[in-house]
Amino acid sequence: MTVAKAMTECLKAEGISTVFGYPGAAICPFYDELYNTDIRHVLVRHEVNGGHAASGYARITGKPAVAIATSGPGALNLITAIATAYMDSVPMVVITGQVNSDQIGRDVFQEADITGSAEPFVKHSYLLKRPEDTAEVFKRAFYIAGSGRRGPVLIDVPFDVQKSEIEFEYPETVDIRSYRPSTLGNGYQIKRAVQAIKGAKQPLICAGGGLFTGNGVSLMRKFAELTDIPVVSTMMGLGAMPSKSPLYFGMLGMHGCLAANTAVNTCDTLILLGARVGDRAIAAMKQRDDMTVVHIDIDPAEIGKNIEAHIPIVGDITLVLGQLLEQLTEPLSHSEWRAKLDTLRVDKPIAPAPEGCVNPKEFIRTLDKFLPEHSVVVADVGQNQIWTAANISLNDGRFLTSGGMGTMGYSVPAAIGAKAADPSAEVVAVCGDGSFQMQSMELATAIQHGINIKVIVMRNNYLGMVRELQEKAYSGRLTAVSLDGSPSFTKLADAYGIENVLVDSPEKTEDAIKRMIASEKPFLIEAVVGDYEKTIL
Repeated sequence: MTVAKAMTECLKAEGISTVFGYPGAAICPFYDELYNTDIRHVLVRHEVNGGHAASGYARITGKPAVAIATSGPGALNLITAIATAYMDSVPMVVITGQVNSDQIGRDVFQEADITGSAEPFVKHSYLLKRPEDTAEVFKRAFYIAGSGRRGPVLIDVPFDVQKSEIEFEYPETVDIRSYRPSTLGNGYQIKRAVQAIKGAKQPLICAGGGLFTGNGVSLMRKFAELTDIPVVSTMMGLGAMPSKSPLYFGMLGMHGCLAANTAVNTCDTLILLGARVGDRAIAAMKQRDDMTVVHIDIDPAEIGKNIEAHIPIVGDITLVLGQLLEQLTEPLSHSEWRAKLDTLRVDKPIAPAPEGCVNPKEFIRTLDKFLPEHSVVVADVGQNQIWTAANISLNDGRFLTSGGMGTMGYSVPAAIGAKAADPSAEVVAVCGDGSFQMQSMELATAIQHGINIKVIVMRNNYLGMVRELQEKAYSGRLTAVSLDGSPSFTKLADAYGIENVLVDSPEKTEDAIKRMIASEKPFLIEAVVGDYEKTIL
C-alpha cells in the first residue's frame, strides 16, 4: 500500500476516530486516503484552530488527538497550538505535509523547516524520509505523546514519501531505548511521604492539571477523603475536587481566593499533585522553613524547579497515589485545621452593574447556577478567564483553558474539540471580545459539522486585561487597547445562522442563559460587561 494509506491504517490502529485539520497540496495524498476511511475529519477555518480543537479533544478523552496541516504556512500556523499543548502537557500527534524529499532545503514553494521551527515546543519530532519507517514512526509518536509527561509529537511527511509504496504491518509494541518514563514512585520516598502525612497537623493538597492528564482525579479524591486533608487547586487543576466538597477551599495564586492562599501559607505539609507551581500560583506561596513539601510529578524537571521539594517523588500520578493509599490504611482526621480554614471562606459582595451592562462575576455565577453538572467550560485568556475561574463551580464537569502559554483565541476551537469528544456534555466557551475576534471564523466549523457548542462573548470594547495593566503600571496611558470597529457579535451570529441574544442588563441574564442551555444547536450570548470590574490584584 502507499504510505498515505498506511498513515490512515496507523490512525485506525491507534483508535483515532476524529481528526482536525486543513488540507493543502503537500498533504493531499494523505487526505485522499482519509476519504476512504470512517475517520471523521473536522475542517477548521485556520490551522492553529485545528491544533486547539485537537487539544480540547485530547483533554476530554485523555488520549492523543490528531491535528493535520499542509507544508509551509499551514504547518507554521500550527506552532502556537503546538506550544500551547506543550506548556499544558496535552497529548497530540501533529501530522504535516512537506515538499518532495529532493526539494528540501532548496526554498521551493511552501517549504518550511517545521521540525526545526517547532523543536522547542514538542516532546519529539520526525521527518519521515524512509517510507518503510512509517509504521514505526507513528507507533513511537503516539507512545511518546501519550506517556510520561504528555505532550505534542510532530510527524512531517514529504509529498513523494506519501505516494511511495511499502509493505505495511503495524507493530504491537514499542521500545525506545532512550525513552523510559518513570512509573512507580521510589519506595523510600513513598515511606517518607506517608510518615510526613501521618505526622502533619495542618496538611494541604494542591491539585494541579497533571491529575487530569495522568488520570488521577478519582484516586486523589479518595486520598483526600481518607486522610481528611483540605484541597486547593491551581487554575489548571480546577474541577479535580468537586466544589461542593467540604474539603475543597478554592483556587490559589495571584487570582485565587483568601481561603486557598491562606491555607498554602499556613499549612505545615504541602502535597503537590501534578502541579508545576508556575508563577501565577507561586505568587501566593512563600517557601517556609516550617513547611514540608511533598512534590509528586511525572516529570523530574518540574520537581523543585519553582519551590524546594523536601520529599520528591517522580512517577505516574495514578500509580503513586495507589502506592500511598496502600500504606495509608486508617482514616485520619484534621477537623480543627479544616474548621480554621472554614472561617476564611468569603463570598465577596458583587458590585451592582452600571446601566447598560452586566457584572461579569454575577453573570458567571448565574451561568454556574443553571449549567448541568456534566458540563465543560472553556475559558479564553484575559479578564474573562479570571472571572470564569473564580466564579464557576465544577462538580462533575471540567474547566479547560490555556494555562502555561496563555494563548488568546483558544476557547472556541477547544470547545469544538471537547464537544466532539463528548457530545453528551454541555460545552460552553467563554471569551472576551478581543479573543473572540481571533477565532470567530470557527463558528462555521461548528455549524458545518453539527458540533453544538455554546459561546459567551464578554464585550467591553477593550483588550481589558492589557488596559488594566496600562492603567495601573503606565499611569493610565492607554496604547493600542481600544477595540473600536468591532462588529455586533449578535449580527455576526445571525450571519452564521446561529441563535443568539444580547445581554445588556442583569434582568436579561437568567432568561438568556436558560435559552442557551435549552438550545440543541450552537448558541451565542453577547454580554456587555463594561470596564469597571478589574482582575489584577
